[in-house]
Amino acid sequence: MVKVKVCGITDSYDASVAVELGADSLGFIFAPSPRRVTPEEVRTIVLTLPPFVQTVGVFIDDDLAAIKQIIDFCGLDLVQLHGDESPEMCYELMPRSIKAFRVRDESSVSAIGSYQGSVKAVLLDSYSEEKRGGTGKTFDWNLAVKGKEMGMPVILSGGLTPSNIQEAILNVKPYAIDVNSGVEKSPGRKSLILMKKLMETIRRIDVGGLSDD
Repeated sequence: MVKVKVCGITDSYDASVAVELGADSLGFIFAPSPRRVTPEEVRTIVLTLPPFVQTVGVFIDDDLAAIKQIIDFCGLDLVQLHGDESPEMCYELMPRSIKAFRVRDESSVSAIGSYQGSVKAVLLDSYSEEKRGGTGKTFDWNLAVKGKEMGMPVILSGGLTPSNIQEAILNVKPYAIDVNSGVEKSPGRKSLILMKKLMETIRRIDVGGLSDD
């Protein structure tokens, strides 16, 4: 089954519900956002999680030393980099690094190639002039399919909801999907109903041989 990351977690309750429903990983945003959390808040949440749930810190153009300090303090498993981080910086964070790309056209996808060997996976998100993520909008999934040709695991993000998740998975066949605003009742507060509906839809999809996993 395709892996599921629920991003924008801000409290222990939403974290526990997401895990109970089957989320493989949880994302915590340290960058400017309505869902921004402090290292102290994340550390508290991480300590409550059961084993085998991966925790992901989301950063935008932060100092390498500061990111490493937060990783150690919070006990994070992975880091998701949404800024202009270079392949060299991503390599410094291996084997924890995931690089996000805001997809606007084929040139956005071709940029993935330079990160080969520097990241564990790439996350493909919708392009926006105003936001680095959390746009709530989808992009042309044909470009995500092209992104898979680069040979790295692809995490599909951008406007994914219970209503379109089946189409997204069947069209792109990603390694994982990343959901945020599509399962919220308000910024930073997840909806039990929407998360449950999303997970039930994913379980109904016969992904035997479809995902990269």
